[in-house]
Amino acid sequence: MKCLLIASESAEVLFHWTDPDFQQSIQEQYGSSQEEGQGLPAFEDSISTLFAPIVISCSTMMDRLGDGYTSFTAENNHLYILHQVDECVYIAVNGDGEEGEDDLRRKIYVMKKLIEVLFGMVTLSSPLLRKELRPQDTERRARLWKHLQGLLDTYCRLRDSDQSFLVEAVERLIHPTLCEQCIEFLERRLVQQLNSSAERAGEEVLHAFILVHTKLLAFYSSRSASALSTSDLLTLIVMAQNMYPSSADLDDPGPEDIDSTSGSGQESYYTPEPSPTDNDSSDSDKPLIGGTPVFEFIDPDVQMAEDSLQTLEVPPPDPSTPCRVFLEVSGKDGLYPMMPHSLYCLPLWPGITLVLLAKVPTSAVAMSVYTFLEAFAKLEKRLHEGHEGSAATRGQLSVHELRHKLDKFIKALAQSEIQTAHLQNVWTEFKNRAFAKGGPGLSKGLIGWCKNMKTQLCGIYRQCFLIESGSAHVPRHLSSALQERAQTMVQDTLMDWKDFLLVKSKRNITMVSYLEDFPGLIHFICVDRSTGQMIAPSLSITERTTSELGKGPVAQFIKSKVWSLVNTTRHYLRKGYSTVTLRDGDFYFCYFLWFENETGYKLDAGEIPILPDDSAPIGMLAWNYYRKLLRYYSKNHQGEVVKCYELLTVHLGVIPTEIILQHCRQLASKLWEPSRNPLL
Repeated sequence: MKCLLIASESAEVLFHWTDPDFQQSIQEQYGSSQEEGQGLPAFEDSISTLFAPIVISCSTMMDRLGDGYTSFTAENNHLYILHQVDECVYIAVNGDGEEGEDDLRRKIYVMKKLIEVLFGMVTLSSPLLRKELRPQDTERRARLWKHLQGLLDTYCRLRDSDQSFLVEAVERLIHPTLCEQCIEFLERRLVQQLNSSAERAGEEVLHAFILVHTKLLAFYSSRSASALSTSDLLTLIVMAQNMYPSSADLDDPGPEDIDSTSGSGQESYYTPEPSPTDNDSSDSDKPLIGGTPVFEFIDPDVQMAEDSLQTLEVPPPDPSTPCRVFLEVSGKDGLYPMMPHSLYCLPLWPGITLVLLAKVPTSAVAMSVYTFLEAFAKLEKRLHEGHEGSAATRGQLSVHELRHKLDKFIKALAQSEIQTAHLQNVWTEFKNRAFAKGGPGLSKGLIGWCKNMKTQLCGIYRQCFLIESGSAHVPRHLSSALQERAQTMVQDTLMDWKDFLLVKSKRNITMVSYLEDFPGLIHFICVDRSTGQMIAPSLSITERTTSELGKGPVAQFIKSKVWSLVNTTRHYLRKGYSTVTLRDGDFYFCYFLWFENETGYKLDAGEIPILPDDSAPIGMLAWNYYRKLLRYYSKNHQGEVVKCYELLTVHLGVIPTEIILQHCRQLASKLWEPSRNPLL
């Protein structure tokens, strides 16, 4: 019984995601209330009716009291989590007890992150975001909602099965020689050829990386590119997995199979079944007549109304067309969030994907828009605080400089295909009020006009990066032939390694190599929060194979303990604890968070800030808690490069406590040795 809803303040549904149980309960609840002879209402209408009182009461409390409720439990024990962002209300519901407040809140923030990556700065304007999330065109709306639902499904699947998404850090394949060779190939051959080709349509490939399921084999960034944040990288992995899902039926190999890098052996043992496409995954159970899917309704009374999108099938987009994504870029003047990039996911083999990130030719427009948005947001805030006149612009871009740059920006846009009439009109009115002699000047009366300017700037951003414009025959991305060439080049390079890589991805690190040095150690996860990378032994939980954790139920039991431990440690970290040790039956759990300087010298832990219960979830995907933590801690270590690490261990409970703590110290110092891990 799970649901996630995004609604406007007037309870208009902007997006919904439900599991089959919740969907069935909605249909039963509202189907029974229909008069005899009438069909079932559209699912969207039903869910709007159910949540309308909650949405309206939440919005009313925020408007009248400036505060609202963030969670409650209904009489039927359904847990509701609410989060309001401007004029949009996010609601996550769980009715089966499988998810707690932190899980639901994390799901909301992840959904918000996905929307930001897909729509960029349009998310800063609620009216424009409502139009994007709920297009008038029914077919386009169906395609968009299905895509968002698929992304959320993929994230939930990865978080329940993949340790890297459990702790929200990137896991690399541990094979230094192969990794270095692949990085060299990406740099000297692939990216260089792509960027020197006349078929790139003005785009410049900034990042190229190879994924084996969810693990990074190699990552290369050009010299002109800024670092890709862990949050954005994890989001891109979710998007790649949504396009080309990993096969869940791949047999886990035994530890002895890892030693061979030749890729020899039976092909059928190593190679997974072909990953289903979007259509395959959704239509696999539907009968086919002549290869054409037949629509299958849940109930014969279901009517295909305009908004009944639940059963509407939409043709997939052209695979050669890149996905527009908006990512964080660090420039000379600081961070620029939500800058436009083209994302290319090129499948090499089932489970192995090449990902390219390209800079679009007009990205400088996005940087200008963000600069102006930030200036008007700061001015609006200062006016709200009661500062007027010159005091309203203190510590930011001067008003006259803003006026000059924005006039120049609008003039440049007017020479292109961008429609600037509305922006020009609002800006003219703003100038008349702020700069005219005898006018009110920089006063509170400009607050509304600051909001109008932000909306118009977001509208310009939307025209530039979210709406296809210009001649259809003019290429605006890497040509299909160039993409195929890149695909073939990487396939030829990795042909002899592909079987090994698929095996290695399932058994990246095993506990066997650690048992001799750390007897009684069952599992560990170590995370370098400064780089967003993690190291952990693989967790094999299938019935078909035996690992050092046992087989089937035994391994599943250990896995559930690890997932529970991570949730527990986050609870204590939120309360300001950097060390947690606890005994649970036959097991002993430890968690440590500590800081080091550049030379590896451990720094004093100090105080960890305490977070309120309704704050954003701890992690790096939806909200980078550790970046904030490092900034907070570095205030007392000026001039030093501070690094942050986490270690979680699971030991047998019979091991003496002093031995366990000794193991933790030794393991922490051993894990990041260059001999064990690739220097990437």
